[in-house]
Amino acid sequence: MSVRKPAYLTLYESLREEIISGIRPFGSRLPSRRILARDRGVSAITAEHSIELLCEEGYAESRPRSGCYVIYRETDGFTLPSVRQEHRISSVPPAPDRDTFPFPALARVMRRVLTEYGEEIMVRSPNAGCPILREALCSYLARNRGIRVQPDQIIIGAGAEYLYGLAVELLGSDRIFGIEAPSYQKIEQVYRSRNVQVDFCPLGKDGILSEALQSTKASVLHITPFRSFPSGVTATASKRREYLRWASEPDRYIVEDDYESEFSLLRKPEETLFAGTTRQNVIYLNTFSRTVSPSFRVGYMVLPRALLPVFELRVGFYSCTVPTFEQYVLAELISGGDFERHINRIRRGERKAAGN
Repeated sequence: MSVRKPAYLTLYESLREEIISGIRPFGSRLPSRRILARDRGVSAITAEHSIELLCEEGYAESRPRSGCYVIYRETDGFTLPSVRQEHRISSVPPAPDRDTFPFPALARVMRRVLTEYGEEIMVRSPNAGCPILREALCSYLARNRGIRVQPDQIIIGAGAEYLYGLAVELLGSDRIFGIEAPSYQKIEQVYRSRNVQVDFCPLGKDGILSEALQSTKASVLHITPFRSFPSGVTATASKRREYLRWASEPDRYIVEDDYESEFSLLRKPEETLFAGTTRQNVIYLNTFSRTVSPSFRVGYMVLPRALLPVFELRVGFYSCTVPTFEQYVLAELISGGDFERHINRIRRGERKAAGN
């Protein structure tokens, strides 16, 4: 069943494509909300909301008493001056600075799963994960991340580190993997433990420096575009497009580690690289350690359909590393709305604290 988009999102996407395609070039002034509403047949509030999203995602900026102007350039990523930055790896895991999932609600769902599913939770999970969780994730990703896939494209595993290892076995350990510098230490540790050569790509204020992207010999780029740890750097819209241009060369892949993206303060969730390309060379990863609890060692990997045969051949024989009970609990949290209500509660609190 298709999900109807709100009018402001439809208008936003239309304006975004006009900017990306060059119809509205860098430096051009966007129509006022009144003119936009009149020309596109929408309300002024819808037009205003769409323009706000363009500004929040880095496609445009509002200038006092002047209007809103396009700041996105297709070549932004290739004109930065040469900047050297020593790579640093953080061995300290992110501190749980937010509330974990409310225990009473979690306990209630656990009891419901025990009552309704009974001995079914003792049945061995399929290798890729339980269908009920994979189906729930499909609906969730379509609603919140713009990712529209089928359940067979989702692989369930015990946390990010396990999934990093699967990515190596899928793509091959004879490749060079480019990682952000600084970055979370376990990313490098997992790759090196699989005999992978790692290339450090220094970060600038908006993502990996263009100089580093141009010079790296990596054929796989592991990025955390929403909020890189420990730097806190968020990739801009221009930088995300640059990552996809980098991946447009033959035999290149991106591992999109969508760490903490659920807690974006934007009115619309960050655009994923997975949803932003048709080349089928982006692997999407996320976990529940920050959104539910660090004790929930559950993550998921979304594969482009073109990689499914390769995955089945090289990795598909691995048993699922997440207990069936935990998968059923997560499926109930997502399908019943408890998960999204928890996320929205935290986002509202943080937006209020930030004065937004």
